[in-house]
Amino acid sequence: MRSKRSKIAHQHQNLVFLIIITFFLVGILCWRTYSYFKQVEVNVAQIQLRQGPGIEYHAKSQLKRGDRLTVLREKYRWYYVRTANNKFGWVASWNLNPQGPQTVSKLSDATIVLDPGHGGSDSGALSANDKMEKTYTLKLAKKVAAQLRQKGAKVYLTRTSDKFVSLAARPALANEVHANAFISFHFDSSPQQNSASGVTTYYYHHQLSYSLAHAINQQFNNLSLKNRGIDFGNFEVIRDNDYPAVLLEMGYINSDHDFAEIKSNQYLAEVANDVVKGLNTYFTASSSTN
Repeated sequence: MRSKRSKIAHQHQNLVFLIIITFFLVGILCWRTYSYFKQVEVNVAQIQLRQGPGIEYHAKSQLKRGDRLTVLREKYRWYYVRTANNKFGWVASWNLNPQGPQTVSKLSDATIVLDPGHGGSDSGALSANDKMEKTYTLKLAKKVAAQLRQKGAKVYLTRTSDKFVSLAARPALANEVHANAFISFHFDSSPQQNSASGVTTYYYHHQLSYSLAHAINQQFNNLSLKNRGIDFGNFEVIRDNDYPAVLLEMGYINSDHDFAEIKSNQYLAEVANDVVKGLNTYFTASSSTN
């Protein structure tokens, strides 16, 4: 009996020793693993450590200039980090030194701001029977947003309901989230009803935005409405944007011919498909030039 007890005690000691050694080795492995990860430093006066990769997530704590962080992974140009006091969360990579990537190479890593033109007290242009532009810009933006989210992109909308949003607030959102692309949706109007038709893609900053305009516009060649091409447009929502931005006029709402398409869910779905294809082409091309 004594021999059996001694054997059990010896086995227990061995198990305890094995557990201690295992924890020690795991600790060493974790330390070595963390030491191989990228080290960054907060480069602004104060930033928030958030629960997820985006401004919409709640802040867990505040970080200050000079705080050192270990980058564990990356998504949407946000870093999931470990702080010096073992807190974990997400920070915007553009607030760090060295900064995170300025561009992305695939749609699933992109942050995109969609801007449904007009809204609330601003109806936009009117059709011959007084249907409002703001209704169809929101429908289109939501269709595009749904497709982009399915493909893994982070999407912000400047409005998600029939509410007024100032012109200045629209590019301000893109600037705040450091958007990889900004798209403003509109439907055109001519001085006289039924005097114009077709779709047009506008950009303002040529070096910044022309390649985005081209990638999206070339997808419109098979639409039921004529593709009028790419043009310069002095519109505040793209002029005040620090990131690639385009404004799309997807038909003349006061043209009976165009409005028959604009009010069609099929047409809006085709436009959404084309916009997503154009964005995918744009990011793929960007990766090959970087």
